[in-house]
Amino acid sequence: MFRKLCHSLIQASGVGVLALTISGCAIVSVGSVSSEDYLSARRGDVLTTGKLSASARTALQVVGIDEARCNSNILACRKALIASAGLGDEQRLSALSELWLQEALQYEEMQKLEPVNDTLKAATLSAYLESARHAYAYLFYTDRTPDLRAMEDRQAQVRDYYNFSTQQAVVGLFNRYRNQLEKSVSQEKTYLLDFSPWKVSGSTAGLSLSHKGQLPNELVAASALTFKGLRNQYRRDGLGAELVAVFASSVVKQEDENKPWSETPFPSVTVMLRFPGNSIESVLAGNQVELQGFDPHKNVSVDVRGIRVPLAANFTSGYGLWLARSGFAQESLLSLIGRSETLDKPRIYLMQPFDPNRRVILMLHGLASSPEAWVNVANEVLGDEELRQNFQIWQVYYPTNLPLPFNNREIRDAVDATLKNFDPQGSRRASRDMVLIGHSMGGVLARLMVSDSGDQLWESVLDRYSISRQREQRLRQKIEPYVIFKAMPQPTRAIFIAAPHRGTPYAENRFARFVSGLIRLPATVLSRVTEIGQLLVNSDNASDEPLVGAINSIKNLSDQDPFVQESAKLPISNKVKFHSIMGNDTPKLTLEDSSDGVVPYASAKLKGAASELVVDSWHSVQETPEAIVEVRRILREHLDSLQ
Repeated sequence: MFRKLCHSLIQASGVGVLALTISGCAIVSVGSVSSEDYLSARRGDVLTTGKLSASARTALQVVGIDEARCNSNILACRKALIASAGLGDEQRLSALSELWLQEALQYEEMQKLEPVNDTLKAATLSAYLESARHAYAYLFYTDRTPDLRAMEDRQAQVRDYYNFSTQQAVVGLFNRYRNQLEKSVSQEKTYLLDFSPWKVSGSTAGLSLSHKGQLPNELVAASALTFKGLRNQYRRDGLGAELVAVFASSVVKQEDENKPWSETPFPSVTVMLRFPGNSIESVLAGNQVELQGFDPHKNVSVDVRGIRVPLAANFTSGYGLWLARSGFAQESLLSLIGRSETLDKPRIYLMQPFDPNRRVILMLHGLASSPEAWVNVANEVLGDEELRQNFQIWQVYYPTNLPLPFNNREIRDAVDATLKNFDPQGSRRASRDMVLIGHSMGGVLARLMVSDSGDQLWESVLDRYSISRQREQRLRQKIEPYVIFKAMPQPTRAIFIAAPHRGTPYAENRFARFVSGLIRLPATVLSRVTEIGQLLVNSDNASDEPLVGAINSIKNLSDQDPFVQESAKLPISNKVKFHSIMGNDTPKLTLEDSSDGVVPYASAKLKGAASELVVDSWHSVQETPEAIVEVRRILREHLDSLQ
């Protein structure tokens, strides 16, 4: 009838209204969309736009309900989807997962107005669990396995519903039942949370959230974190909630004075929720939830119902949160002038739980600095799949006011103690073929750690001072730990970045001398320096003679300093390949006369280096993209040489 009417109108219409008449009577019209609108229409959903996806709206249309009606009565909407015979399992389950997620997000908004409403909080948690459960059923209990849907946008959306809902549910359950969970951890037993109507179970051993027999202070969703100062954030797509377990409010507070190491207090973890059952019906009818945690550095995939799927991971958030909450910036300056209350000796920070099968990269920062100096270097290594699978990063945090000989000894002892704790026999891969990376003063220390002193430094002391035979033996007992040493056996490669191996005239300028005058050594170090100084004076009546002038790290870095002059002559172990990276901030000068503004090229250059790279940069050359690319190249070369 409508078509006959349109036909009559067209015959009766004049030419002037013909086009309008035809368009008004068309059953189907056509238009065009921009690429942005195209992608938004295909991929937009309740997580990205706050509105239901096109797939969910299509499922609602099949059962005769539009989005507005569904929003006004979500319960009736869900019942209609469940009852409809016109929907397949995939379409039904994916739509239900999205609707439950939408409801949970709406509850979240309501909680902002009623933050103490426990009933509302419980309803939110339950909605997230339902969303995760329906997504889980879609992914693993429908006829098609995930690999057959690998190219489909809808599966990626549903995976995101599962991951986000799992994240929100786990963090919410942790906050709600933390006291009960901590009791289970302390007793090392399986826990059961009775969150009616749900029963959430899991093992503290499998959860991977315990640290020294305790639960973390908090769980933080990695997706909720953004960082300034980090160029990139590295993660791996897959299944599971990406979280950071926070075990410490401050990094610089030493947890145990008797040991010089700390495993990361901000480990990255991935958590999954499993819903037991043999069919879609049994999964949806049950009330059991199994919570399982993983170390994403060690686990790259997970088995679900015989299907191997990638495990989601975030490799940057734990590291970034560690640095953001560290207090390093202030503490490193206080340490330089001897005012730190927490840092009086080197400490080794493991960037991930110890792995005996990954080789160690040991990073040493420079003067008045901290592990923050390596922020992008370490992050880029963590973000490189090949390097991450083969290396683990240890950061040395040491008091930069100490003289070089003292830090050399203390850092060696700290590394040895750490290795002996985790690998007492020294037989695992982690104890072999270590890579040292040192910047500035850290590079000088790294060179000392791979050098053999023989009696060279000791004899230079005897040549410099007129020591009586009576005092010589006593002096050797006091000074031997600092001037007689062998190359550490673990490192077989070293990267020296902007390292003043022969000292720098910068340490002699007015500002450097001013800062040097502010430096105070720890009492224990000062007493040892004083004892040595008393033995070095050329008199039997030491108490009446002036002591040797003040000694500290800045004086050690001067190109006039006897120790740095002599140590530059020490041979590097022939089993160590070493590389140099330097900055050049004086482009108008020849390379031989150039400098990075602090360290001359002539001081940083080492004969026999396997490679040398000069970057247009000031002294903080380790942060440049060129230097980071070079570090990654050298690390790959190291791996290739070990095969």
